Parts: sequence; C-alpha cells; structure tokens
Amino acid sequence: MAETMLDAVAKQRTLGADIRALRKARGMTLTDLASAMGRSVGWLSQVERDLSNPAIVDLGKMAEILDVSVSSLVQTGAEPGEEGIVVRADARRPMGSRTAGLTEGLLSPDLTDDFEMVHSHYAPGASLASPLSRPTQEVGYVIKGRIDFMMNGQTFRLRAGDSIRLRGQEFLWANNSGKECEMIWAISPPVY
Repeated sequence: MAETMLDAVAKQRTLGADIRALRKARGMTLTDLASAMGRSVGWLSQVERDLSNPAIVDLGKMAEILDVSVSSLVQTGAEPGEEGIVVRADARRPMGSRTAGLTEGLLSPDLTDDFEMVHSHYAPGASLASPLSRPTQEVGYVIKGRIDFMMNGQTFRLRAGDSIRLRGQEFLWANNSGKECEMIWAISPPVY
C-alpha cells in the first residue's frame, strides 16, 4: 500500500523544527502564526515540538502563510537510520519561491542548521520580475549554464564555475540564455 502524505508527515521528525525555522526566518512569533491560522498558540507550540501532527488542512494553511509549498514541509525518501543525515537525489524536498521558471530542491536534510543548501534550476528566459531582498548571507555557485544578477546598478554575468555572494541587498536575476542554468546555494539563516 502506498504511503500517504499524512503518513510521511507523521514519520518526519523534523517537521516541527522546520516550521519553527521558517516562522522565525519570516520574523513571525508563535502568536503571529497561530493567529493567522486561526489556531491556538498551545497547538502550534506542540506542532513545533513534534508532540502533535498537523492535519493536511493545517499544513496547507501553514505553507500558504509561510510562502512555501506543502510538499516542501514533507521529507520523503530517507531510508531507516538516514533521516536527518542523508538526502537522496530523487527525494529532495522542493523549496523556494513560486517564480515561473525556477525550481529548487533542498540539499540539506532539514532546516534546523544555521544554514541551508539549495539546488536551483533556472529555465531559459526565466527571470525574477520584482527586486528581492532578504535578511540572509548567500553564496551561489554556477554548475552549468549562464545567469545574470543585477544589484547596486550593476549586472554580473555568471557562467559555470563562477560564484556570487549576496548580503541582504536587493537583487534581480535573469537567465537570458537559451539553456538551463543550474546553481548550488548556501544560505544563512535558512529561509525556505
């Protein structure tokens, strides 16, 4: 019998810690998130301490408020004894924004460290429509392809082997090439 999403959530030991990390990354208190969900602070506290599992409806509301996909909250594919240690290539949690042409997977086992590792794919012609700034330090490394980052009035064209550092400044990106660009990011603190 196939495992349901609820079964996967019930097995996941880091769900509460990941929710806490996402909530804090967005500058929200327990009260803020509980209120936005129409739930009690006590209930949310139990979820964050993995003493209670949220229903799919609650998980959906939480994902919407935290601006992540529901699937990004569910870790799947870890073999017994590997959970929290190994992330299999075919079992990465989808992460990131909902920007068209950008797909991202979490390379870190969860969001409980001081940083996260993210694998990003930028489709040909994809771009960030509005400037983005977040309270992080990030380093991105281009594995393949080409991508432009615009910040501080400058355009930086990155190719395979190049890297870029962002320290909270406003930026835009665009893949103006005809090929996919692939990058690895180290981000602190975790934001996805």
